[in-house]
Amino acid sequence: MKVSRRGVLAGTAIGGGLVVGWLLRPRSFADPMLLGAGDAAFGAWLTIAPDGVVTVALPQLEMGQGVSTILPQIVAEELGADWRQVAVEPVPSSGAYPNLPLAARWASLWMPFAAGLASDPTDLLTRRFAEGARFDATAAGTTLDAYETSAREGAAVARTMLIEEAAERWDVQPDACDTRAGFVLCGSKRLSFANLAQGAARRSVPDIPILRASAAQETPVPAGQEVEIPFPRLDLPAKVDGGWRFAGDVRLPGMVHAAIRHGPVGPAALEHFDIGALRGSKGVTGVVRGRDWIAAMGETWWVAERALAAMEPVFGGDGRWADSSAMDAALDEAVRHGDAHDIATRGGGAEGIEKPDLMVRYDIAPAVHAPIETASATAWLHDDRLELWVACQVPESARAAAAEAAGVSLSNTVIYPMPAGGSFDARLSFGHAIEAAVIARETGRPVQLTWSRWQEMLASFPRAPAAVIASARLGPAGSLEAQRTRIAMPPVMRQLGARLFDNRTAQGAIARVSGEADALACAGAMPAYDIPNVAVQHVPVDLPLPVSRMRGGGDAIIAFVTESFVDEAAARAKREPLSFRIGMLGRDPRLAECLQQAAHLAQWGSESGQGVACHRMGNAQSGGRIACIATARRGQGGVRVSSLHAVMDIGRIVNLDIARQQVEGGLIFGTSLALGSSTEYETGLPRSARLADLSLPLLADSPEITLKFVASDAPPFDPGEIGTVIAAPAIANALFAATGLRLRRLPLLSGGL
Repeated sequence: MKVSRRGVLAGTAIGGGLVVGWLLRPRSFADPMLLGAGDAAFGAWLTIAPDGVVTVALPQLEMGQGVSTILPQIVAEELGADWRQVAVEPVPSSGAYPNLPLAARWASLWMPFAAGLASDPTDLLTRRFAEGARFDATAAGTTLDAYETSAREGAAVARTMLIEEAAERWDVQPDACDTRAGFVLCGSKRLSFANLAQGAARRSVPDIPILRASAAQETPVPAGQEVEIPFPRLDLPAKVDGGWRFAGDVRLPGMVHAAIRHGPVGPAALEHFDIGALRGSKGVTGVVRGRDWIAAMGETWWVAERALAAMEPVFGGDGRWADSSAMDAALDEAVRHGDAHDIATRGGGAEGIEKPDLMVRYDIAPAVHAPIETASATAWLHDDRLELWVACQVPESARAAAAEAAGVSLSNTVIYPMPAGGSFDARLSFGHAIEAAVIARETGRPVQLTWSRWQEMLASFPRAPAAVIASARLGPAGSLEAQRTRIAMPPVMRQLGARLFDNRTAQGAIARVSGEADALACAGAMPAYDIPNVAVQHVPVDLPLPVSRMRGGGDAIIAFVTESFVDEAAARAKREPLSFRIGMLGRDPRLAECLQQAAHLAQWGSESGQGVACHRMGNAQSGGRIACIATARRGQGGVRVSSLHAVMDIGRIVNLDIARQQVEGGLIFGTSLALGSSTEYETGLPRSARLADLSLPLLADSPEITLKFVASDAPPFDPGEIGTVIAAPAIANALFAATGLRLRRLPLLSGGL
């Protein structure tokens, strides 16, 4: 891939001088795809094998969301390939695959001093950073936005070259030809891609790729209607027969297995361990200690795990452990008295809310990601070359950090991208890759590190706890004339940025961003409702608990607060909650349409215990919309959610089946956040050690889910997170309708009525 745009950044410095950035010179990148014997390469996106198989590059992490099908589908439709002959190949980080939308969205994390210069995906600085840093992160639902156009262009170039090759052989004009099902066609003539690929690959690359008139799109069908799936998931057969390989499935000659113990959450240091306890132990091959961790190696993982238990490592520190009581007190003090930063305003902002008509407090406990696959990495350091097999959402950051930790040059460090057995953004962190690299350096052998479930609970960074006060001035009939949302929580995304882009340790990142306001952490706080005056304020809180992004981001917290608060305002005004919402959505008719259709789908008002919630993720132009009606009740043993009816407007739908899977999975994940997935901390240790401790919904507890997608020609919006953000407020509002009790703390029934 070549960049032909040039430019010089210039501006005025604080002192009045001229600031010159850097020349954005054209750049080229090595082909990241592997070529087999006889394969024909067509740029960075695809190859065609002698048997006609089209292999598509995958620059994003497959973690269950279906990206290993979506991107090949886009290429296959633009190319005119036969889906039965399409394969996918995960590729290492490369400047050929920059995630420009995410780089722009996260500009304040990698360039906090001048984020405004790179806040748009088309900004030259954005491209320069993303290409130079090989920034291809998988996060925040940006895959389609980042890669659909470039994937289509890559396929269009290949299609043009195949057609030109066939047209020359037939002595016809190229515009008389087209491609379909893996063939170039011209009337009754046809030639396969396999026959044409080698000759086509030697042709000149067209200057401008000519795209097909229509992008990939599937039409929504009525709720509950079964249709044939035109593009079945490419990863499904291997996942069914066990052939899908994860990092923990890697086997290398002479490999040992490693188990690990981490110190308590907070500034911790390893103080003591009994190495003598390993005398006579069979199968133990070594011990490696870090500053705040210790690992044992063995012929099997269980041998290594038992060796750690025998050594009884002891960790010390300065006593600033993560403790739920102390953290709750800090959040309480901050939300009531802390210095607030305005991060978004509308109209007059918070003016006139000194004495609000309605003021409510909401609290959110830390939530753990709890993916099925715990952190695992395989590392091999040999001949001054570090090789890593790991699943990571930010592979280039992981590669750089592992290289530095192992004392190896970045150019001699290779990451082989592996899929993840779930993530929910847990794999935005890569401590396990760093640890595996250090252990491999010390042992001199290939090593596979696997965290136990307990270590996953302890060492993974949870979703941040928060305390939020929402207040409003009410107008006639209870309408909201002014609203202020005051959010006390750590600067989550700032911490994440310090770890990703500055390679800070967990505690170092906390110190680095102390006191900084974080607009990204409060994403979604500006309501879609037509409220004339709005102020969103962040009160940054320093806690010893390192935190990170979770599926749904800030929207998952803010939607719970906003939709619970709107429900309370409707109850205060004695207004029906559905019509109350619709009456405030004059500026967003697409969201109002979702609400109306959800009411029809769920037969709103036909039974007790129904609660409604709606939310827009993203901006008014390109954002996705969802409305959900939950039916729930409180019974013995907790909350029973019997049904979720949801209607979504996610713009043009590329793959309907995967969109449905994503929203259904998001609703279940959001239900788990509403009812559990949380842990408390005591002296730096989480009180939840197993999945069974998290009150996760079982299959028998999962609600009946009915979905409907609104047909739309708006730009496609990734549906992977939108279901997550809406479940908790819909369930909370349903419980209020069923019981009259207003639950203001997540998880629900954990206190805070």
